[in-house]
Amino acid sequence: MKDIAHFIAGFKRFRQQYFDPNELRFASLQQGQNPKVLVIGCSDSRVDPAILTGCAPGDLFVVRNVANLVPPCKHDGLHHGVSAALEYSVCHLEIEHIIILGHSGCGGINALMHGISNGQPTEFIGPWVKIAERAKEQVLKELPGKGRAAQSRACEQAAILISLENLLSFPWINERVESGSLLLHGWYFDISVGQLYSYVPETAGFEPLG
Repeated sequence: MKDIAHFIAGFKRFRQQYFDPNELRFASLQQGQNPKVLVIGCSDSRVDPAILTGCAPGDLFVVRNVANLVPPCKHDGLHHGVSAALEYSVCHLEIEHIIILGHSGCGGINALMHGISNGQPTEFIGPWVKIAERAKEQVLKELPGKGRAAQSRACEQAAILISLENLLSFPWINERVESGSLLLHGWYFDISVGQLYSYVPETAGFEPLG
Protein backbone atom coordinates (compact mmCIF):
# COMPACT_ATOMS: atom_id res chain seq x y z
CA MET A 1 0.00 0.00 0.00
CA LYS A 2 2.90 2.37 0.67
CA ASP A 3 3.99 2.03 -2.97
CA ILE A 4 0.52 2.95 -4.20
CA ALA A 5 0.40 5.95 -1.86
CA HIS A 6 3.78 7.02 -3.24
CA PHE A 7 2.43 6.81 -6.80
CA ILE A 8 -0.64 8.86 -5.90
CA ALA A 9 1.55 11.52 -4.28
CA GLY A 10 3.71 11.46 -7.39
CA PHE A 11 0.68 12.08 -9.58
CA LYS A 12 -0.23 15.10 -7.46
CA ARG A 13 3.29 16.46 -8.00
CA PHE A 14 2.89 15.82 -11.73
CA ARG A 15 -0.29 17.90 -11.73
CA GLN A 16 1.44 20.72 -9.86
CA GLN A 17 4.76 20.70 -11.74
CA TYR A 18 3.75 19.66 -15.27
CA PHE A 19 0.04 19.75 -15.99
CA ASP A 20 -1.19 22.92 -14.26
CA PRO A 21 1.67 25.19 -15.48
CA ASN A 22 1.40 23.77 -19.02
CA GLU A 23 -2.31 23.60 -19.70
CA LEU A 24 -1.91 24.93 -23.23
CA ARG A 25 0.63 22.22 -24.06
CA PHE A 26 -1.62 19.48 -22.73
CA ALA A 27 -4.58 21.00 -24.53
CA SER A 28 -2.66 20.61 -27.79
CA LEU A 29 -1.70 17.04 -26.86
CA GLN A 30 -5.41 16.22 -26.58
CA GLN A 31 -5.63 16.79 -30.33
CA GLY A 32 -2.94 14.18 -31.07
CA GLN A 33 0.74 13.41 -30.78
CA ASN A 34 3.65 14.41 -32.99
CA PRO A 35 6.86 12.93 -31.55
CA LYS A 36 9.94 12.86 -33.76
CA VAL A 37 11.79 10.15 -31.84
CA LEU A 38 11.04 6.50 -31.12
CA VAL A 39 12.95 4.85 -28.28
CA ILE A 40 13.16 1.07 -27.97
CA GLY A 41 14.09 0.69 -24.30
CA CYS A 42 14.34 -2.03 -21.70
CA SER A 43 11.56 -2.76 -19.23
CA ASP A 44 14.13 -2.40 -16.43
CA SER A 45 12.78 -0.06 -13.75
CA ARG A 46 16.12 1.75 -13.48
CA VAL A 47 16.25 2.93 -17.10
CA ASP A 48 13.37 5.22 -17.99
CA PRO A 49 13.95 6.86 -21.40
CA ALA A 50 11.98 10.02 -20.61
CA ILE A 51 13.79 10.59 -17.32
CA LEU A 52 17.23 9.86 -18.82
CA THR A 53 16.68 12.34 -21.64
CA GLY A 54 14.72 14.94 -19.67
CA CYS A 55 11.78 14.75 -22.06
CA ALA A 56 8.27 16.00 -21.50
CA PRO A 57 4.98 14.29 -22.40
CA GLY A 58 4.60 14.19 -26.17
CA ASP A 59 8.35 14.23 -26.92
CA LEU A 60 8.98 10.49 -27.21
CA PHE A 61 7.20 7.47 -28.62
CA VAL A 62 8.45 4.64 -26.41
CA VAL A 63 8.47 0.85 -26.66
CA ARG A 64 9.89 -1.07 -23.70
CA ASN A 65 10.54 -4.79 -23.50
CA VAL A 66 12.95 -7.25 -21.91
CA ALA A 67 16.49 -6.39 -23.11
CA ASN A 68 15.32 -3.63 -25.51
CA LEU A 69 15.18 -6.04 -28.43
CA VAL A 70 13.79 -5.64 -31.93
CA PRO A 71 12.77 -8.89 -33.64
CA PRO A 72 13.27 -9.31 -37.39
CA CYS A 73 10.33 -8.56 -39.65
CA LYS A 74 7.99 -11.55 -39.98
CA HIS A 75 4.63 -11.88 -41.72
CA ASP A 76 3.30 -14.97 -39.96
CA GLY A 77 -0.05 -13.71 -38.68
CA LEU A 78 1.05 -13.93 -35.04
CA HIS A 79 1.11 -11.20 -32.42
CA HIS A 80 4.01 -8.75 -32.86
CA GLY A 81 3.83 -5.90 -30.38
CA VAL A 82 7.19 -4.33 -31.18
CA SER A 83 6.59 -4.58 -34.92
CA ALA A 84 3.16 -2.96 -34.53
CA ALA A 85 4.70 -0.07 -32.60
CA LEU A 86 7.37 0.31 -35.27
CA GLU A 87 4.75 0.41 -38.02
CA TYR A 88 2.62 2.98 -36.21
CA SER A 89 5.48 5.30 -35.27
CA VAL A 90 7.27 5.11 -38.63
CA CYS A 91 4.40 4.91 -41.11
CA HIS A 92 1.76 6.99 -39.31
CA LEU A 93 3.61 9.34 -36.94
CA GLU A 94 6.52 9.64 -39.38
CA ILE A 95 9.16 9.79 -36.68
CA GLU A 96 12.64 10.85 -37.77
CA HIS A 97 14.86 8.97 -35.30
CA ILE A 98 14.86 5.50 -33.74
CA ILE A 99 17.04 4.95 -30.69
CA ILE A 100 17.84 1.48 -29.35
CA LEU A 101 18.57 2.18 -25.68
CA GLY A 102 20.46 -0.61 -23.92
CA HIS A 103 22.01 -0.53 -20.47
CA SER A 104 24.47 -2.18 -18.10
CA GLY A 105 23.34 -4.91 -15.73
CA CYS A 106 20.54 -6.02 -18.05
CA GLY A 107 18.72 -9.02 -16.61
CA GLY A 108 17.47 -10.13 -20.02
CA ILE A 109 20.96 -10.25 -21.51
CA ASN A 110 22.26 -11.97 -18.37
CA ALA A 111 19.55 -14.61 -18.88
CA LEU A 112 20.69 -15.05 -22.48
CA MET A 113 24.35 -15.37 -21.50
CA HIS A 114 24.12 -17.34 -18.27
CA GLY A 115 20.53 -18.52 -17.78
CA ILE A 116 17.93 -17.31 -15.29
CA SER A 117 19.66 -16.64 -11.96
CA ASN A 118 17.07 -18.39 -9.79
CA GLY A 119 17.11 -21.48 -11.97
CA GLN A 120 13.40 -21.28 -12.75
CA PRO A 121 12.30 -22.43 -16.23
CA THR A 122 11.14 -19.69 -18.56
CA GLU A 123 8.10 -19.86 -20.75
CA PHE A 124 8.59 -16.57 -22.56
CA ILE A 125 11.88 -14.95 -21.51
CA GLY A 126 14.16 -17.62 -22.95
CA PRO A 127 12.67 -17.63 -26.46
CA TRP A 128 12.43 -13.82 -26.48
CA VAL A 129 16.08 -13.09 -25.63
CA LYS A 130 17.21 -15.57 -28.27
CA ILE A 131 16.60 -12.72 -30.70
CA ALA A 132 20.12 -11.71 -29.63
CA GLU A 133 21.58 -15.23 -29.84
CA ARG A 134 24.12 -14.09 -32.47
CA ALA A 135 25.42 -11.50 -30.02
CA LYS A 136 25.97 -14.21 -27.41
CA GLU A 137 27.79 -16.43 -29.90
CA GLN A 138 30.00 -13.54 -30.96
CA VAL A 139 30.95 -12.69 -27.37
CA LEU A 140 31.74 -16.28 -26.44
CA LYS A 141 33.91 -16.58 -29.55
CA GLU A 142 35.78 -13.30 -29.10
CA LEU A 143 35.97 -13.13 -25.29
CA PRO A 144 36.18 -16.74 -24.10
CA GLY A 145 38.48 -15.98 -21.19
CA LYS A 146 36.65 -12.97 -19.80
CA GLY A 147 34.51 -13.08 -16.67
CA ARG A 148 30.71 -13.07 -16.58
CA ALA A 149 30.46 -9.31 -16.07
CA ALA A 150 32.69 -8.48 -19.03
CA GLN A 151 30.90 -10.95 -21.28
CA SER A 152 27.48 -9.64 -20.29
CA ARG A 153 28.53 -6.04 -20.96
CA ALA A 154 29.89 -6.98 -24.36
CA CYS A 155 26.68 -8.85 -25.16
CA GLU A 156 24.52 -5.92 -23.99
CA GLN A 157 26.26 -3.73 -26.54
CA ALA A 158 26.36 -6.35 -29.30
CA ALA A 159 22.62 -6.95 -28.85
CA ILE A 160 21.98 -3.28 -29.62
CA LEU A 161 23.66 -3.79 -32.99
CA ILE A 162 21.53 -6.88 -33.65
CA SER A 163 18.39 -4.82 -33.05
CA LEU A 164 19.68 -2.07 -35.37
CA GLU A 165 20.19 -4.71 -38.06
CA ASN A 166 16.72 -6.13 -37.46
CA LEU A 167 15.18 -2.68 -37.91
CA LEU A 168 16.43 -2.70 -41.49
CA SER A 169 14.54 -5.94 -42.19
CA PHE A 170 11.34 -3.87 -42.19
CA PRO A 171 11.02 -2.55 -45.77
CA TRP A 172 9.42 0.75 -44.80
CA ILE A 173 12.22 1.42 -42.31
CA ASN A 174 14.96 0.44 -44.75
CA GLU A 175 13.48 2.69 -47.44
CA ARG A 176 13.40 5.70 -45.12
CA VAL A 177 16.93 5.08 -43.84
CA GLU A 178 18.24 4.89 -47.41
CA SER A 179 16.44 8.13 -48.32
CA GLY A 180 17.83 9.90 -45.24
CA SER A 181 14.43 10.68 -43.73
CA LEU A 182 14.98 8.30 -40.82
CA LEU A 183 18.11 7.94 -38.69
CA LEU A 184 18.96 4.97 -36.45
CA HIS A 185 20.94 5.25 -33.20
CA GLY A 186 22.39 2.74 -30.75
CA TRP A 187 22.74 4.07 -27.19
CA TYR A 188 24.08 2.36 -24.07
CA PHE A 189 23.53 3.64 -20.52
CA ASP A 190 26.09 2.60 -17.90
CA ILE A 191 24.17 2.68 -14.62
CA SER A 192 27.31 2.37 -12.48
CA VAL A 193 28.81 5.68 -13.65
CA GLY A 194 25.75 7.47 -15.03
CA GLN A 195 27.25 7.74 -18.52
CA LEU A 196 25.42 7.50 -21.84
CA TYR A 197 27.27 6.10 -24.86
CA SER A 198 26.43 6.11 -28.56
CA TYR A 199 27.54 3.59 -31.16
CA VAL A 200 29.85 5.13 -33.75
CA PRO A 201 30.04 3.05 -36.97
CA GLU A 202 33.33 4.66 -38.02
CA THR A 203 35.11 3.33 -34.95
CA ALA A 204 32.85 0.29 -34.43
CA GLY A 205 32.57 1.20 -30.77
CA PHE A 206 30.48 3.03 -28.19
CA GLU A 207 31.66 6.53 -27.32
CA PRO A 208 30.42 8.92 -24.57
CA LEU A 209 27.61 11.34 -25.39
CA GLY A 210 28.00 14.76 -23.81
